Amino acid sequence: MRSTWRTLQGVNLRDIALVCLADALVGASFGAISVAAGLPLWLPVVMSVVVFAGSSQFIFVGILAAGGNPIAAVASALLANTRLVPLGFSIGTVFENVPPLRRLLGTHLITDEAVAFSVAEADTKSRRTAFWLCGIGLFATWNIGVLVGTLGGGAINDTAALGLDAAFPAILLGLIMPALRDRATRNAAFIGAAIALIASMFLPSGLPVLLALIAVIPAVLSTATVAPKEPA
Repeated sequence: MRSTWRTLQGVNLRDIALVCLADALVGASFGAISVAAGLPLWLPVVMSVVVFAGSSQFIFVGILAAGGNPIAAVASALLANTRLVPLGFSIGTVFENVPPLRRLLGTHLITDEAVAFSVAEADTKSRRTAFWLCGIGLFATWNIGVLVGTLGGGAINDTAALGLDAAFPAILLGLIMPALRDRATRNAAFIGAAIALIASMFLPSGLPVLLALIAVIPAVLSTATVAPKEPA
């Protein structure tokens, strides 16, 4: 217990708890919106357990509610979720020497928030603790929120009115600020943000974020160029 507490001391538990609370409210909104769109009660609940990707789930329900094809809805949701692939690479150390079953569970818990909290920590042990705490916390609160929203019907249907649409970007921005001290990372972030902003005027939700990954290429090439060569 003492060892666990010492590990937790390096993790921002308050911010993780606040993100989980906001996630529960957004989950309740998703459940209510799904029911209002005419979907069966069980679908948003099962989707939240199996898929566990808020933005993709909203895209899926939004397309169906607008009368779109289910295949197009699934394809759009999957495309938006591919952004999690590079996020998974960024926290590779979290899964080092982890049993296969736990690693599989961990990949299911990868979210923007869990990755942001993890990379904000200085050492591997704290990164691992932050990831699992945030990942499990978000999974639990999201699914509870979806269940409550589904059963409650249309009681909560507009998270923007509560300011929750701005809460997540603000929290994530605060978490990545320390990383922006590095010039290459800062340039990549600014270029990526500009690409996503411009692309959002023309492309559907999810695609601008994927397109913004182009900004990572110059940073990677720059790092490879200045990396010291190994002695022969």
